[in-house]
Amino acid sequence: MASPGSAALQGPRPTWRLYLELTKPKVVALIVFTAIVGTLLASPGLPPLDALLWGNLGIALAASSAAAINHVLDQKIDEQMSRTRGRPLPRGTLNTVQALVFAGALAGASMLVLWLLVNPLTAVLTFLSLIGYAVIYTVWLKRATSQNIVIGGAAGAAPPVLGWAAVTNSIDPNALLLFLIIFVWTPPHFWALAIARRDEYARAGIPMLPVTHGVPYTRLQVLLYTILLVLVTFMPFLTGMSGLIYLAVALVLNALFLYYALALQLTGAEHLPMKVFRFSIQYLMWIFAALLVDHYVPTTQLLVGAP
Repeated sequence: MASPGSAALQGPRPTWRLYLELTKPKVVALIVFTAIVGTLLASPGLPPLDALLWGNLGIALAASSAAAINHVLDQKIDEQMSRTRGRPLPRGTLNTVQALVFAGALAGASMLVLWLLVNPLTAVLTFLSLIGYAVIYTVWLKRATSQNIVIGGAAGAAPPVLGWAAVTNSIDPNALLLFLIIFVWTPPHFWALAIARRDEYARAGIPMLPVTHGVPYTRLQVLLYTILLVLVTFMPFLTGMSGLIYLAVALVLNALFLYYALALQLTGAEHLPMKVFRFSIQYLMWIFAALLVDHYVPTTQLLVGAP
């Protein structure tokens, strides 16, 4: 399999693929998935179709816009990192003006969809999240402090709240619990990647935790945040938001995450940071999928086989 950095050696890509790449589709897919879960959990049954469809379309457009802005603001950094130097702007296959026009069109479409077809609260919250990630995190926090991903994680944790607000036109405590799960998940997820890419971040002058405080300290923080994540992910069951299906899945996933975090802390094996990073993505997907299954499949139905 070709490495990300080898993209620069490949042939030209179709223009639509270049614009699609600006949106970071894999990242946006995870964002939209958590937003859809928030939308579905907000209703006892199926949510209104307009909230489900237009709400998540608007969220997806905003997330894509934020990703494109991030490409523009980080293009000098991307040129210095092997995993990102094959992106459209460092390669010169798209220019800054094209990327900004594209990002602006996505942002404008997002706000129109959410304001006119969903509700103003969702539009405002989505806009604040876009600014939080694309501007506050990328322009300031990322370059200012080793706690950048902790503070900036609030923007990335917002999608379930946005999806919930699309249905209820309110900020619900259960939606904030979903926010908390992603917020606490973000540091161990991203710091594992930062350990693996620490030399590249150092060359680019980005004060990621393993650059400023060293790898052993970062490994310890990954473990501590994973323990905190375990506690937080039990809260949906403890508050009655979810039931035994979710609890069973959370127990297994948390045991695996703790195993990887402990192995990273105790052995420091070079292959483990990327393994932790990749597993953390699967972890979040399955935690939210478990919440969704638990919401629609009553535990009593599984236990007694009732129709």
